[in-house]
Amino acid sequence: MALARLLLASGRPVDLADLRFTSTYGDLREGYPCKTVNDLRIRGLLRAAERAHPGTPVHLVPPPREYPDQYAGGLGPVEVLPAVACLGTFHSTALDPAHDPVAYRSRLTVLWFQSAPHLPSGCGPEQALRDLDWPGLARDTRAPA
Repeated sequence: MALARLLLASGRPVDLADLRFTSTYGDLREGYPCKTVNDLRIRGLLRAAERAHPGTPVHLVPPPREYPDQYAGGLGPVEVLPAVACLGTFHSTALDPAHDPVAYRSRLTVLWFQSAPHLPSGCGPEQALRDLDWPGLARDTRAPA
């Protein structure tokens, strides 16, 4: 059963099958949020998504980055990402019309950031989810039995 259904801008319905929230900076022990720390965090989340969902493509929705007027340390200016990292696995009907519609689904795992932990609704900050190029990013896989 899907957690939520999203209608993409293309008109394709996609179902959210799995969603995990992580605090963007919950494990930041030293330093401060800056480009280097943020890029490492994003790469780590993408690698974890690839390990957790082998065979499913992973896509990053580029996060908004804010630059508050705060003291810049040795790592450069303060750069802040939204507070919650979201990792969602979506599926829809098969992309290839030759695939059996019962046996195949198209799948995509997406990493995006938002200010609070809530299900994507298809409006507001999740507009980037609605604009996903599903045929270009997703991949057909056999549906689990």
